[in-house]
Formats: sequence, structure tokens, C-alpha cells
Amino acid sequence: MLIVLLCMMLFGEIRAQQSARSANVSPSPKKIATLDQVLAAKQDLWGLAAMQQPNGASFEFFANLLPPLRYVNAKFHYYPIVLCAPGSKKEKARLVSNGSAINARAELSTWHEIGTPVLFFVGAEQAPFGEKISALNGPHYERGYLPVVQIDYHSGKATYREETFASIDWADHSILFTRFNLKEGKSGTITTRIESMLPLRVIGNTICDSLGRMIVSFDQAWRWNAEQKTLTAQLSASGKAALAIATEPLPSSTSANVVSASDYDVQKKKCVAKWEAILAGAMRVEVPEPVVNAAWKSTIVGSFQLLQGNNMNYSSGNLYEVMFEAESADAVRALLLWGLKADSRKMIPPLLDYGNNEGLTFHDAAFKLQLLAQYYWLTRDKTFIQEQKPRWSRCLEILTSKRDQATGLLPREAYCGDEKEQVFSLNSNTNAWRGLHDMAAVLRQIDEHEEAARISKIAETLRQAVLAAVDKSERQDVQPPFMPIALFGEEKPYDMLTSTRRGSYWNLIIPYVIGSGIFSGTEHEASMLRYLEEHGGICMGMIRFHQHSHLFANEDGLDDLFGLRYVDALLRRDEPERAIVSFYGKLAQGMTRDTYLNAEGTGLRPLDEFGRPMYMPPTCGGALFLCQLRSMLVQDYDLDNNGEPETLRLLFATPRRWLENGKIISVERAPTSFGEVSVRVESKLALGEVIANVSVPEKNTAKRTLLRIRLPQNWKINSAQVGLRKLKVDAAGTVDISTLAGKNSIRFKVSRI
Repeated sequence: MLIVLLCMMLFGEIRAQQSARSANVSPSPKKIATLDQVLAAKQDLWGLAAMQQPNGASFEFFANLLPPLRYVNAKFHYYPIVLCAPGSKKEKARLVSNGSAINARAELSTWHEIGTPVLFFVGAEQAPFGEKISALNGPHYERGYLPVVQIDYHSGKATYREETFASIDWADHSILFTRFNLKEGKSGTITTRIESMLPLRVIGNTICDSLGRMIVSFDQAWRWNAEQKTLTAQLSASGKAALAIATEPLPSSTSANVVSASDYDVQKKKCVAKWEAILAGAMRVEVPEPVVNAAWKSTIVGSFQLLQGNNMNYSSGNLYEVMFEAESADAVRALLLWGLKADSRKMIPPLLDYGNNEGLTFHDAAFKLQLLAQYYWLTRDKTFIQEQKPRWSRCLEILTSKRDQATGLLPREAYCGDEKEQVFSLNSNTNAWRGLHDMAAVLRQIDEHEEAARISKIAETLRQAVLAAVDKSERQDVQPPFMPIALFGEEKPYDMLTSTRRGSYWNLIIPYVIGSGIFSGTEHEASMLRYLEEHGGICMGMIRFHQHSHLFANEDGLDDLFGLRYVDALLRRDEPERAIVSFYGKLAQGMTRDTYLNAEGTGLRPLDEFGRPMYMPPTCGGALFLCQLRSMLVQDYDLDNNGEPETLRLLFATPRRWLENGKIISVERAPTSFGEVSVRVESKLALGEVIANVSVPEKNTAKRTLLRIRLPQNWKINSAQVGLRKLKVDAAGTVDISTLAGKNSIRFKVSRI
């Protein structure tokens, strides 16, 4: 309690009402709280401090608070980087991120053992590559975002460069090409050891297993030692040594004469071209922060590396290499929001067929319908919806055929995937309403009017039952009021959410309730957000979690993917400063540095001065980052909650520093419920103006279209006009452009305050 009181004194009284919550926070330099203080506090001390900085939260503010994510609980210790061709259907290779190995053994049941381990050593003494963190630079990606991994390591008098990527040509064998050279120094030695318990033999420049299948191809720089099972290369200042390593061995009939380490440059060119082609199909975003531009591109690439055929898996190389309905659907939704419609279309049927989450039948059916509805509005693809009728009809049957007679709610269901207790679930019921409500609107669009009317009526009946249950279940004797997941008195308020396992899971699940929109704009919604923010549920804008079972990273940690709907709510409610905290918190401390990978859980306590632990990376948790960045720039909302989007809001939550003098924000081909949108804003503060060029849809126009210009601190907008026509500007820098069609240029006159 003392810490809370100190925090109140430090940052001012927490805003209780929406208008106060969304107000700008004036800068006030204060001493930054320690990690122990942050973990003990009920409020997001670092998030609040970030909002106090000039122009609000920033990447640099959060990046300096903690060491980056670096470690996992496998034997290889450093986090793995999954490398494969897009959508590879079989085993995907893993590169240990300090450069020490490819397909190293985990020796832990929660990880999969894949391929034949290939380990790397440097110098005559054969010290493990990347052994000393202080001598390590990387990993980094080619151009900052392409999955060509570059790692530099200094040992002795030389700095070695290791570069690795996955071949596109042998997708189902996950062949990695790796090349070593000296970045600095005159000479050096690289040794590669193949850790196979089985006999190996060499055929030409190919190392094969006992069946004659290729494991490693090597170029002329290497010398083979059969007894030690090692390859050694002596490097000069200009020398290079390349390998091709097969995760899934290639049959001899296709390997020795086809796969060659000497083809390194050709294969790299193909790899780069393939990934650039995928990114070229996405919405194009350029903002004044290179780290943001690299992160969105890299996160899209990472999503396709988790993809197995058309199945969007939650992870790879561990026990989470499966789909989960809501989490996997969020990853597909993120790709949809970034314009990758054709690819996303293929990923939806497997998610509609998904049925592996025992005890969460209603939960899963609800999110299937929500994903399908969002796909429709972003594509207007009636044909696909009609083709999927057998699948969505099953979901409708699941959500409409059974009711508890006493309450009118869906029957009891598991609290969540890890908490199997059967409860009357607020999560399942609110999201079932959302799925039915949204699907009814889609059915009207595809001329299924009779079924639409039936589903709409059922959805309204369920909504009334939910509201009645909430009246009986919400705890008004605490402030803010507590909204339980387990209804009818089966769940008590949590003073500190992460102090218990169940409280931590409430923290993960309540954003789903908020995201259902059933309480949109009500005091119930405001109370749930405040409860998260005032009972230890948020750190750096991300969802806190404590497993209470001694897992590697989930003690005093974050499960930030589950904050997606918390952030969605902040943006929809127009609370940009808090949303930007979440954005930069995620970018700086919820993803690996420079490689932008995500995990199931991330620890807040460092293991050493160089890094913090994480649990089961990589995951599709990048959906949080992709969805949020898109919604900071482009929002299409159903604000009247009738199931049909009607409002388009542009640049509503951009960081203020993005419009400092000379800077540009550019968004091209952003998909929305109304069609594609483009907007380019150039700041010319030195000349007293900001120019916005906007292209809005002309076919399915929004009822209301708004554009906001968020200027740096101490600047204001004096006027706005299109041609000779003046536009009214509100205090937040917003203009209504609903009456404009096609392409328009809007000139804002600005001045210092």
C-alpha cells in the first residue's frame, strides 16, 4: 500500500473517468522506479513515467530500463531463431542466437529435438562460437528485417562473421546455408563439429548418414576429420567458408549433385527475393523510426516462418508447435490487417476446422466466427463466406443449441486452457455474443436474411442473459468494481493480480472480455481497464503474469500477446498516450532486440547484466505489435455496435515525435472495411505547416472519416483547409473529412504555443 501511495504522489492521481484517463500527461522529470518497486506496485510505474517524458513514451525510454531478452531454458541457453522457407510443412531449422550451433540439442521435454546438431568453434583452441557475450555483436538481420542472420564474434586477434539463411529451393528439408569470414583480422580458424551418434561418410563434398542421405555439404575451404567428425577452415582476410546443412536429410538421389555449399550467393539471392516479394504484397508503412519499420517487416516474415502449410502454429520447435484458436486467429488477423488477404484466406479453413482445445468448445467457436466476420469486412469476399458455410454453420450450431435453463447462458466451460475448472464463463459468453452478432451482420450482407434474423435474435437474448449475470456477479464492494470471469460468486477479487496463479489467469482472460465489445463505452468497460491498471496487471503497457509453478520465464513476467485487446480498447476509447506506452514497451522489452521474436512468456528479472529469460520462443505474439501499429495509423470501427463498421479514423495515435520538423509518416494500401486507404503526412514545422495527402475509398465509404495530426509538444494547429475550403480542427488536432472523396491534400497551419 505504501508503494501505491508513493506512486500516487509521484505521478498524480490516477484518472478515474475516461476523459481524464485520455488526457495528455505533462512532462515532469522524476526518479525512475527500480525493478523491485515496479514488481511490488499495483500501478504501471514505468508506463506512467514514460508518459511523463517530453512527447510521451519512447523506445529509448523502455530500452534502457532492462537488459534485452536473450535466454531460454534449453541446454543451448540462448534463444533459437527459426529459419525455413515460407510455410515449410516439415521440421524447421533453428539457429542458436549466439551463433554457437544449428539444431542444437535442447535436452528438455518441452522442446523438440530436430535434425543433426552442428556446432561451431573458433581459433586453434576451438572455443565455442559466441561463448563470451561481451565479445558478441548480434544477431542482426540483413537490411534490418530479412531472415539472413548475421552474428559477429571477437576471439583472439580476429572478429568472425557468421551469416545464415534458409534455402527456398528445398523447403521441406529446411536446408540452412551458413558462411564464415573475417570481419576484422588477418587470419582465423573455424571448426564445425557434426554431433551424430551414427556413422558418417563423405561423398565428394557431402557428409552423409549411414543411408547415404545428405546432412552437410561443404565448399573447398573446409578439411574433414573423420575421427573427430569435424570440418576445419583456415580463414584469411578475404577468405570465406560455406556450408549447407539439412535439417531433414536429403536422399542421395537428390542431394550430392544438387545441393552445394558453393551455391551460397545464388541461394541467398533467391532467399532475399522471396521474402521481399511477400513483404511487397503487404500494406506499406514508413515512419521516422527505423526500428519500427524493421520490426513490422520482420514480424510479418516471422509469421510465415511459423506457418506450417496453411496452419498458423503458435510456435515452432517446442510443445507449442500447434494451433490455438484465439492466438493463431490473431496472427492471421494481423496479416489480414496488413493486406496479405490471399495468404490469410488459405489460413482460415484450418482454423475453422480446429478442435483440439479440450474444454473450450464455446470459446473456440466464438473466435472462429469473429475471424470470419473480420475477413469479410476487410475483403467483401462473399464467395469465400458462402464456400465456408459447412464450417461456420457448425460454429453457429455449437453456440445456439445449448443453454443453461436457469441463467440463459452457455453451459459451464473451462476457465481457460490451463485452468480446467468448469465455470459459467464471462469470456465464453461475451465472445459468443460477439461472434453471433458479427456473423448475423455478415449473413445479411450475403443475402442469408432469414438466418441472419434468427442469429441476431439469439445473440440479443444471450446479451441480455450476460448483462443479467453481470448484475448478479460484479463485485461493487471494491474499487474499481471487480468483474469476474467465473460468474455468480465463484471468483473473488484479487488485490494483487499476480500474487496468485488464478489471478494471473484472470489477467490474461479479462482482455478477451473487454475485446468482445459487449460493454463498449460503459462504466463496466472502464472498471475492467482500471482494475488491470490499478491491481498490478500492467507493466510497460503489457500484461503481467506469474505462473506460480517455477517455469523458467513466467515468474515475475509478462504474457504480452494477451494484451492485444487491452490495447485495442485503449485505441477505440481514444486513449493514445497509454496505447503508445504499450507499443514501445512491446517493441523495446517484449521482443528480442534486432530480431523481433516473441515468446509465450518473458521474464522481467534479468539472469545477468546481458539478458533476461523467456519461455518457448518464437511465438505468433508479434500479432500484438502488428495489430497495434496498424491501429495507431488506421482504425476502422463499428462504434455503434450494430455489427457493421461505419467509422474510419486516420493517424489517431501516432507518437508526437513522428511529426517533428522534416519527418514523414507514410501509409500505402492499408486495407480497411471500406477499401484501401493511403495517407502521407509531411511535417514542415520550420515553415509553419504540415501537409497531409489522403486517399480514401470511394466505393464503400465510411459514414464518418476523421484525420488527426498529433504535433510535437508545444506546437498547435491554427487552421486546416483543402484548397480554398476551411476545415474545423478540434483540440486534439482532428479534422472531419467525411465529405471528401478520392485523393485530397490538406494543409495545416501550425505555430509554437
